[in-house]
Amino acid sequence: MRRALAVLAALVAMLVTAQTAVAPTDIPASGPPEAVLDAGTAPLPLSLHLGAPDSVRDAFTRPPRAGLLFDVDTGRVLWRRRPARRLPIASLTKMMTALVAVRRIAPGAKVPITRAALAYEGSGVGLLPKGRRIGISTMLHGLLLASGNDAAIAIAQRGAGSVPAFVAAMNARAARMGLPCTHFASPHGLEAGDRSCAADLGALARAVLREPRLAAIVARPTAVLPFPTRGGRLWLSNHNPLLRMGYRGTTGVKTGYTVRAGRCLVATVRRRGIHLGVVLLGSIDPGRQARHLLGRGFAAHAGAR
Repeated sequence: MRRALAVLAALVAMLVTAQTAVAPTDIPASGPPEAVLDAGTAPLPLSLHLGAPDSVRDAFTRPPRAGLLFDVDTGRVLWRRRPARRLPIASLTKMMTALVAVRRIAPGAKVPITRAALAYEGSGVGLLPKGRRIGISTMLHGLLLASGNDAAIAIAQRGAGSVPAFVAAMNARAARMGLPCTHFASPHGLEAGDRSCAADLGALARAVLREPRLAAIVARPTAVLPFPTRGGRLWLSNHNPLLRMGYRGTTGVKTGYTVRAGRCLVATVRRRGIHLGVVLLGSIDPGRQARHLLGRGFAAHAGAR
């Protein structure tokens, strides 16, 4: 009898092991936290290199509260202003929302539109129909192009079962990435606790561009997407001022604005094999200041060849 029980216990253990070894492609709303999903992975090598002196010199008449110009491919910093200063970041928060979402929600999955998502404040997709289920690709476009706070809430609920659980996953991801300035209090960026610094945001931009699903979205000036309302289509325009003005080579990434944070921008541009990024926090004119810094950066690269 004892031997039979021992054999039965071994068979049960083997069955449990086999079941847990299969990783689902679509983590359910009540799925494990981010740290469990990525257990055993080392922090991503995305931090910027702040040790070398700046190769680009500039003195704005009215500089941003903080900022960086950096090489996206190498992480080398070309220009900086208070890169470790912790500041409110408004909708730049949504870069991390998107990063966590693509780990937790499979490409073909649907996102339910809840009452909480429709009770959003600030910017939104604005047409989300209560009770309907919308494809995650459309929702990510609404999050990153239109900066939809409604999309951020719906994605968070779908990705972790609740907004607080999703925010916990965002903070766990920030810790794993080694982002010392960064803390999230929401998936949309409206809370006072949503804070980061230019150096961490540069690393976040590099992470976004390494995710094919997100890189394809943030580079689009406009998008026409399937949508479950009359007409069956949703038209979106990117808020990125460089994409809006047709600035050549723009590859992303995200804008943000609140009264507390001011105008914020994380933008990246690729030209002649050089991929540069700029972070501006509390800028009087992010589009103009970004173009100025990027022009100086590309000129410095050309002169170094």
